[in-house]
Amino acid sequence: MDMAATAPSGTSAPDAPAEPASSRLRDRAAALRRPGADPYWLAAVLFAAYAALSVSRHRRMEAMSWDLGIFEQAIRAYSRFQAPIADLKGPGANILGDHFSPVTALLGPLYRIFPGPITLLVAQAALFALSAVPVTRAAAHLLGRGRGLLIGIAYGLSWGVQRAVDFDFHEICFAVPLLAFALEAVVRERWYAAMLWAAPLVFVKEDMGATVAAIGAVILIRTWRRRETRVPLAAIALTAFGLIASALALGLVIPGFNGDGDYAYWQKVDGADSDGTIPFDTALRTLAWILLPTTGLLALRSPLLLAAVPTIGWRFVSHEEFYWGTDWHYNAVLMPVVFLALVDALHRSRSSRRGWLRSYSGQLPTAVAAAALALTSSLPLYSLTVPDTYRKPARVAAAERLLARIPDGATVEANVGPISRLTSRTRVFWVGDTRGVVPHYIALQEDGPRTARHMIDYARQLHPDADYRFVGTAGNVYVLELTTD
Repeated sequence: MDMAATAPSGTSAPDAPAEPASSRLRDRAAALRRPGADPYWLAAVLFAAYAALSVSRHRRMEAMSWDLGIFEQAIRAYSRFQAPIADLKGPGANILGDHFSPVTALLGPLYRIFPGPITLLVAQAALFALSAVPVTRAAAHLLGRGRGLLIGIAYGLSWGVQRAVDFDFHEICFAVPLLAFALEAVVRERWYAAMLWAAPLVFVKEDMGATVAAIGAVILIRTWRRRETRVPLAAIALTAFGLIASALALGLVIPGFNGDGDYAYWQKVDGADSDGTIPFDTALRTLAWILLPTTGLLALRSPLLLAAVPTIGWRFVSHEEFYWGTDWHYNAVLMPVVFLALVDALHRSRSSRRGWLRSYSGQLPTAVAAAALALTSSLPLYSLTVPDTYRKPARVAAAERLLARIPDGATVEANVGPISRLTSRTRVFWVGDTRGVVPHYIALQEDGPRTARHMIDYARQLHPDADYRFVGTAGNVYVLELTTD
C-alpha cells in the first residue's frame, strides 16, 4: 500500500534519508576519474606548468624579444576601443598594417580588468593548454584511454609547444587550439564542425588562410568518393574562402593600414643566403624534429599532414634560415597537425595487412611519450624543477624600482629589457626608431656596466638636438630624462 496515499490530510510523506557526505564525495571523485575527464585534467596540469614557465621568466626580466610589448600596446588599445596602435613598430603604427591579427582583440576585455603583460602570458598559457583537449580526446576516442593519454602527454610536452610558451607572447596562441579542434573534427568525421573551427583562423594571421584552404582540401579528399555531395562542395567553399581571405589580407587590408601601401614581409621572399641557396641542412634538421620524435614518421601516412604544408612551404619560399630553427614560436602551429595526423595514421594502421606496421603503431604512443619526456630535460619546462626559476633576482627588483620613477603617461624610448615593465602605463618606442619624436625618458638594459657620461653621449646620438640628464642605474638598466631648460 502507498504510505503517502494514507497520510493524514495536511501532512506529507517523510523525506528520504539524506545521502551521506562521504558518499557524495566518492561520487564526485569517481566522476573526476572517468575517462572523459582525462583531457581536461591534463589541460589543467599543462596550464599550470605553462603559466609558471611564462610568468617566472617575466618576473626574472628575461624577455626574448619585443613582441610582448608590441602585443600589449595593441591589446591595451583594443581594451579602450581604440585603433591597435603599436608605437614599438613606429610612432602611430597600426598593428593591422604589420600582421592581420584582429583575433587579439578578444583579450581586450580581460586586459581591461587585469591590465599588464602577465594577463597576456596567462591567456597564452590557457590557450596552449586548451589545445591538448581535442588532441587527447581524439586519441582516446580512436585508440583507447591509455594510448590517448600518452599521445596527449607527448603533445603537451612537445618541443614546438614548449618553445612557443617560452617565447613571451604571440598571436599564434589562438591558432594552435583552433587547429586542434578543427583537425579533431576531421579525424572524427564531423565535417561541418571542422569547417567552423577552421574558418576563424583567417583572423589569426594573414598566412593562415592558406592553412584553412589546406584543411578544406583534406576534408575534400576524405569525402570525395562518398555519395553525399554537400560536404565536398562545402569543403571546396572553405578552400576558396581561405585563399581569398589571405589574398585580401596581403593585398588590401595590411597595405591599407601600414601607410606604405605594401606588405613589408614580401622582402623575406628575397631573403636568400649570400650564395642564393636554401639552407637545406637546417631545413632538413627541423623537418626531422617536426616528424621524428613527435610521430616516428608515421604521420606521413595521414592526409591530415597536408595542413602543415602552407606553414612549411612559406619557409622554403622565404629562404631565410632564421625561420628554420627549432627555437622561438614558429613551430607551434605544426604540433597539433602532426599529432592529430599521428592519431589518424595509428587508427588506420591497426587494420593494416602488414604485421610490422601494426606492431610498430602499437608501440608508438609509448615511444613518443617517452621521447617527449626525455627531450624535456633540455627544453624550457625543465626549468620548473630548478628553485631559482621562481625567485626574482635582486637586480630585477632594483631595476623595477628605478623604472617606477618614470611617471605614467610619459613617452619612453627603450630596448627589450624595460619594455614589458612600461607598456601598460607609458607610451613606449623602440630605441632608435622614434622617427622625430623626442621622448621624455630613455630606458635601456645593457649587457655590461656603462658610465653616466657614456649613456648621455648615446642619448645625444639618438637625439642630437635634445639634452638628457642621467637619472640612475640598477640591474644593468639605465634611465635618462629629457631636460626642460
